[in-house]
Order: sequence, then C-alpha cells, then structure tokens
Amino acid sequence: MDQKETILVTGTGGFIGYHLSKELLSKGHEVIGVDVFNDYYPLCIKEARSAELKAIRGFSEHRIDICDGNAFDGVFQNNKINRVCHLAAQAGVRYSIDHPMAYEESNIRAFLNVLESVRHHKIPRLVYASSSSVYGGNTNVPFSESDRVDTPVSLYAATKKANELMAHSYSHLYKFQSIGLRFFSVYGTWGRPDMALWLFTEKIIKGEKIKVFNYGKMKRDFTYVGDIVKGISAALFKEGLEQYEIFNLGNHRSENLMDMVSIIEKEIGKEAVKEMCPLQPGDVPESFANIELAQKKLGFSPTTPISVGIPEFVKWYKEHSALVENVIRTRK
Repeated sequence: MDQKETILVTGTGGFIGYHLSKELLSKGHEVIGVDVFNDYYPLCIKEARSAELKAIRGFSEHRIDICDGNAFDGVFQNNKINRVCHLAAQAGVRYSIDHPMAYEESNIRAFLNVLESVRHHKIPRLVYASSSSVYGGNTNVPFSESDRVDTPVSLYAATKKANELMAHSYSHLYKFQSIGLRFFSVYGTWGRPDMALWLFTEKIIKGEKIKVFNYGKMKRDFTYVGDIVKGISAALFKEGLEQYEIFNLGNHRSENLMDMVSIIEKEIGKEAVKEMCPLQPGDVPESFANIELAQKKLGFSPTTPISVGIPEFVKWYKEHSALVENVIRTRK
C-alpha cells in the first residue's frame, strides 16, 4: 500500500508492538502508540524500546491505561486514525494462575474499550492479538483455525478466546472488519525477559540451572518476531479480507525445546546445567500452526528458522549488556 496512514498501535512499549511500530514507521506511516507501562517485567526495557521509537519521525506516545475508557477514547477524539492494531494485553500463561484479576482488567475490560472506540469512531479495520493458547489441550496437530477452541487450560487462553468472541459480535453489529491473529511462541531481539529464550540465555551465561519443563518433552512452533510483523502488516492492509477473520501466525514447524537449548549452548559456548521439571499448570506439551489460511489470504510466508533467529537474539543480548544487567537487577 502506497498511501500513508495513521495507525493506532496499543502495547508499543512491548516486544511485538515495538517491532511492528518500527516497521510501520519505516514505510512512512504515522504510529500513535498507547501503553500503560505496567511493571509485569522491568520497565527499563520498555523505556529503552520507547526511546528508540520516539527517535523516529512519525511516532507519538500516550501513556494511558486502556481500562480507562474515557482517556483511551480521547486519543481517537484528538487524532484522525485510519486503522487500529491492538497488541496490549496481560501476557503469560503461568502468571494467570496467581494473578487472575490482572487478566480480567487488561484482556477483557480493556479490549471492550478498544471495541467501543473502534465502533464509535468508525474505524474500518481492527487487527488484534489472539494466541495459540486458545487451542488448549488440542492433540490434533497442526492446529487449524477450524479446530474447536472451547477447552482452554489457562485463564490467559480463556481471555484470548473471549476476545475473539467479543470481536465477532462487534464486527457483526457495527460492520467493521476485525482480524484476529493467533500468535505462536514469538521470540526475537528485544524480547520479553520472562520468556524461556531470555531466561535460558541469562542462566547459561551465568552457569546457573535452567528449568526444563515436562522433562524436556516440549515442542513449540517458535516464530521469529520479524516474520510475525510481516503477518500483522498484511492483516492491517491486505485487501479482500472478510468482515471477521482469524489467522494462525506461526512458523509451521514444531521444534523440540531441547533444540532451542542446544542452539543457545552453541552460541554461548557453554553447556547448560539443566533441572528437569514436570509440566506446569496451564501449559501444553506441543504447539504447531497450520498456516495455510494465512498463506492464502495474507501471503504470509515465514522465512526464519530457529537456527537463524536464536543466534540473532543471543547476539542482541550480548550487545545490550548494560540494559540486560539493568533488567536482571530490577526484576521482581
């Protein structure tokens, strides 16, 4: 698309929101970022992402809580917004076990406010983040968008399925396009410090034990953030999409968790000290995306295997040692 637009992106202080914003800005679009900057993980990495985005022409930032409907709607009132990409959410499957109310607020109430603003300001297309976790304990792999997703095994997954249902009702009633994207195990540079790739890298470098869940018998469809951003961009701008769509965005490869560990070990030059642990509540042993629909309708074609993506992260981690140490020092 040659026409330059103004895109509202929520969660720009976050991992995927940061990368998407950089991509949109590089194409000449204006990005209005919204993020509450909560302390689920150390704020210093969010601040560092924010600083990079603020240095790029066309980016503006609003630090507000989307749960505050009036404040959020004010962003729409004061700007001519063409499209919305909602990535802000309370992340983490395991965290939802002990902090359920955070998920009701950030993933349900906030999403309702997004839908209300999109409705009232007649935004033609909303793209939002769902998750592969909606597939629950599904054993029919690879996971397809046509599979039943009514047996979530975590509250986080339940909130993401709720988002899909809420989006369907709003797009049906108010005739705007809603495009839900089920992300599969996104990783990459500037990634979250609570995720396995960061934690494994950190602990292997320090010679500390890493916790390997399900005794290493875990498989994940690890998807590089650069590929995910291409899929999100296509969902924002591709012509010919239906009023309501759901797409899997994955790498279409189910990788062994131990292969991830091996690549990190090779890049660092040190063997991991492993503590083999049982499967955690809310977790699933395997994820694997069928991406035929996204290939057909979005032209989505991931190109980054873990043999390339993981070394890119480890390189970034080493090059940002001051930021990394600050994250570790300020972690709860």
